[in-house]
Amino acid sequence: MDKLQRADLFRTRLLIAIRRSGTNQSELARRTSIDRSTISQLLRDDAARLPNAHVVGACASVLGVSADWLLGLSEHPENATDLLANALTLTNAPRALVDQQIFDWHREAEGYKIRYVPAGLPDMLKTNEVLTWEYGPHLGRTTAQAITASANRLAWMRQSASDYEIAMPLFEVQSFVDGTGYYADLPLEVRKQQIEHWLNLTQSLYPRLRVYLFDARQVYSAPITVFGPLLAVIYLGSNYLAFRDTQRVRAFSDHFDNLVRQSRITARSFPDHLSELRKALG
Repeated sequence: MDKLQRADLFRTRLLIAIRRSGTNQSELARRTSIDRSTISQLLRDDAARLPNAHVVGACASVLGVSADWLLGLSEHPENATDLLANALTLTNAPRALVDQQIFDWHREAEGYKIRYVPAGLPDMLKTNEVLTWEYGPHLGRTTAQAITASANRLAWMRQSASDYEIAMPLFEVQSFVDGTGYYADLPLEVRKQQIEHWLNLTQSLYPRLRVYLFDARQVYSAPITVFGPLLAVIYLGSNYLAFRDTQRVRAFSDHFDNLVRQSRITARSFPDHLSELRKALG
């Protein structure tokens, strides 16, 4: 870009920033302590003048945009602090099924592929009995409300235009079936019903719902959700860490795709795997 082109782009973007801020040339001159004649000259159609660093910095600061954007060195008008705030957010993650933030993100990404590595077993694929066993001790009377919310999420997924991919470690499903570890006191009949429920869902919703099982001894993943190209979210326990910048969202997508490639149980073979597990339970 030559000097004339850059000066023209600067003039265009300065005008845009002035209009968006609701100010005018006189107010900008007053707040930046720059002569009004200097501001007027920068905004003239026939001007090929680029301002010095002080003028660019002062205008950017007052108008709430980045100096790089005014000069055509960036496509993002936000300053560095605002860019970081928009690209990386930390929100609460309640220990409950009624999580409006997650549902809002799902609706925002409707039509895109949603990739999901749950912290345990996916809530929306659990039976009411498993949800009651898991959430009853701390939700108490609101457990029924939470179960309804889970059913609503599943109903939304059934009618949504989004494809849904879930990747889980093999040991999570095996621990559930065996009733060990986290699932040590979960009754056998409840586990059997859950496996039947999984079978019905994965067969009826395939290929829009695809479940993969990977070997955690070979690959590892923290709990994450990738909402198409829009954002990627890490589950920290009490918070969600959400990224919206394109480079990091793509990195999370690549990570998930690697989990799928290395899965021991593919989405096609998952129902057969469940059937074998069901037989093992008698």
